[in-house]
Amino acid sequence: MKLCKVSDLKGGEILAKPIITNDYKVLLSEETILRKDYVQKLIDLEITEVYIKDKDHVHMQEVVLLKSEVEESFKEKVKEVLERHTYNNSGELAELQSTAEGIISNILEEEEVVEKIFDIKERSADIYEHSISLCSLSTLTALKLNRDEGEVHDIGVGCLLHDLGLRYLTVDYVDKDPSEFSKLETMEYLKHPVYGYSAVKDEGWLSPLAKNIILYHHERLDGNGFPLKATDIPYAVGIVSLCDTFDEMICGIGCKRVKVYEAVEYLKTFKGVKYYADAIDTFLEFTAVYPVGSTVILSDGSQGKVVRQNREFPDRPVILLSKDSSGKLIPRGKEADLTKINDIFIEKELI
Repeated sequence: MKLCKVSDLKGGEILAKPIITNDYKVLLSEETILRKDYVQKLIDLEITEVYIKDKDHVHMQEVVLLKSEVEESFKEKVKEVLERHTYNNSGELAELQSTAEGIISNILEEEEVVEKIFDIKERSADIYEHSISLCSLSTLTALKLNRDEGEVHDIGVGCLLHDLGLRYLTVDYVDKDPSEFSKLETMEYLKHPVYGYSAVKDEGWLSPLAKNIILYHHERLDGNGFPLKATDIPYAVGIVSLCDTFDEMICGIGCKRVKVYEAVEYLKTFKGVKYYADAIDTFLEFTAVYPVGSTVILSDGSQGKVVRQNREFPDRPVILLSKDSSGKLIPRGKEADLTKINDIFIEKELI
């Protein structure tokens, strides 16, 4: 561990101690990988020095769908367009077509994108960030399923607009279990796909598929979705439906926020019931069950952090152990590749 000037950081360093603000709030926790945008924010906040891990510390290899600065620029564009939108003036939403193309292009620019496992982490319920994430997840799933170029484009545009109807609600839907809604709140929340669809249904620039994504993204194959309880779900809409469920669960939109592995288990439970089975299988091929940085307890009682993923086994990552099976600290850490240890598995992820 050493004290470094923030101005000397290049990005990629690992924090050895948390960064705490003057009012005792944790700004960045220990073991955070200092991406370049983090370093710039520290400079902006006039934080001059931080403690980082020594170079011989194992570097955590986080793999993300969109680089943070790229994701932020797309989010700001979506936010600008949607906040400018009024119910009777939907033509300006057409700007999001180029945003969808930009997201798809950025995904395709990633080397071996179709073969990677991505670290998708739970986060706050920002509907603009959710739309960007859904666009990324859905288009990658569609690409891996070899859907045609036009359909992938329509999926991307539909995803950016899918929750347009939420902007017309006054219901608080953030990190709340549906059982916490009053009857009136429930009735209002269930209408948001209709509100969104009604706003764009007459727009000639928007494809029928994109419009169906807005209207049907909460429908399920077993008829237990909303608002129409439809069972005849177009396959492309089904792709968006499962990705939307996953992303809503990990950021807490219309439900209580859960860990990634819990959302994965939910999808597995309803594979072929609420969602198309092959689409779920494809989605889970690139989704890390335990994202890099997760602290986990193994079945033998040992504890550590996920530092890398294994391409063929999304639920069997590489762990940097911090405690052994007896609870004794391991000062310099020891790697455990779960693909090479058949009798040990991850028992749970710590909050």
